[in-house]
Amino acid sequence: MAAFLKDRVVNLASIALNKDDQEKLYPLFVLIILQGVISASSMVVEIVAGRMIAPYVGMSLYTWTAIIAVVLAGFSIGNWIGGKIATSKITTALRVSGGVMMFAAMSTACAGLMLRLLATPIISNTSEPLVAISLITMCAFFLPSVLAGIPAPILTVAAMRGRDNSEYALGSMYAVGAFGAIIGTVAAGFLLIPHLGSTSTLILVSVVYIASGILCFWLGKGQMHQLVVTLPGAAILFLTSLYVLDQPQVCDHESEYFCIRVVDLDPLRPSETKLMVIDHLAHGISNLKKPRVMYTPHAALLDGLARERMKAKSTFNSFHIGGGTYSIPRAWYDRGFSNITVAEIDPVVTEVATENFWLNKEAIRIEHEDARLLLQRENIKYDVIIGDAFTDIAVPEHLITVEFFNLVSQRLTTDGVFLMNFMDNVERLDAFSAVVVSLQSVFKNVEVWTEASSPQKGERRVFVFLASNEKSDFNSIRLRVPEYTRFSVLDDTFITSIIERKSPKLLTDDHAPLAYLMGFDPILN
Repeated sequence: MAAFLKDRVVNLASIALNKDDQEKLYPLFVLIILQGVISASSMVVEIVAGRMIAPYVGMSLYTWTAIIAVVLAGFSIGNWIGGKIATSKITTALRVSGGVMMFAAMSTACAGLMLRLLATPIISNTSEPLVAISLITMCAFFLPSVLAGIPAPILTVAAMRGRDNSEYALGSMYAVGAFGAIIGTVAAGFLLIPHLGSTSTLILVSVVYIASGILCFWLGKGQMHQLVVTLPGAAILFLTSLYVLDQPQVCDHESEYFCIRVVDLDPLRPSETKLMVIDHLAHGISNLKKPRVMYTPHAALLDGLARERMKAKSTFNSFHIGGGTYSIPRAWYDRGFSNITVAEIDPVVTEVATENFWLNKEAIRIEHEDARLLLQRENIKYDVIIGDAFTDIAVPEHLITVEFFNLVSQRLTTDGVFLMNFMDNVERLDAFSAVVVSLQSVFKNVEVWTEASSPQKGERRVFVFLASNEKSDFNSIRLRVPEYTRFSVLDDTFITSIIERKSPKLLTDDHAPLAYLMGFDPILN
């Protein structure tokens, strides 16, 4: 009798356990889809973070390093929290996950607003730029990352519970998480940001998070009254989205590469003098009625030095690295120089220049391609090659290496010149000296031109490097910026003393740590 009762109790317990296991056996394909969607959405947010932070601190290796570190830290903490939640009853854990996704939606929708409110105060009150970048990223994107990381372990445990092939379910969830991250990264860079913009992309991700939260509630067998409590959150998200979308946009145009703004500089003569801002840096100024006048020292030097070196020729052909406002090509065409090629990697920059900076696209040859690739592909000799893709810290490192300078020298005529603008802190000059020695390793003559004035303490000085086979027959030049300003070449002895003091290494494709050599300080200036 005792044995019978014992067997009966065991059977009843087994039935109850099996029933409980059946309740926990969720459709694997639903969990896989949910995992992939959340993973993809979280990576979209990471890519958007880089675009949205760029107008405040620029985009460099250190910006991306800070963003990736902060976002991954958020995911890690979220995964740890999710693992703790997953130890409870799985239906409860799924309902909690649903609520978490609602909060993730709200924090994601508010990320842009947090940037607007906090970025400038943080930059103004933080002396170390790398710290400032990290703080800005944490304020706007750390919480969304933590919340987005919580569901992954919960969904993975739900996929494994009650399955004979739990190892297969585990592998599937890991695989779809990685695949979702790939899809999110590609979608953000090639589709969402260029077509929707950063703010609208974040709103879309928030909507996806809400849908994911509702699905988590359904999987967790949540009651209707439990789902209703999330409706105020959805309403708050909706109102927040309307408010954020109604705010003035940081970018007038967003492309695959840049956040672009156009600023009217003369309120007395509207639409006559305009500035182009790419990310957080001024990239050029042009005037409607004065196409030959340059409004920045580097543009004036690039324009004036090239024309002075080519004065013996009635015309010359030129290759321009970077378009921006197309100020120099526009001025040269106005002077009658027609053989002009411009390599501008971003087609949107050209569109903005056409619409706002009076560029005649038919007057010059424009190739929307990386300048180095174009020079490699076409074996054409140029009288003048101008490197005007560099502003402040925004220096494409593959365009300041010995290998690139060798390519430039191969594409110059015998009496041709290569001119490149550059900026550095006059109290550091580590990056400056590294570029000089790299140019000297390729060209017979390297000159450094700058404004003929004494540097001020902490000044970010504009330089123009002139590289050629022959030395210039002049050592000073007077140019309009737009007022007449005198520029001069630095003495060779002075340049040599800097190089001896700094002992710089050559910049190569393998190692060109320009932002590090600049000491980060330009980020906040």
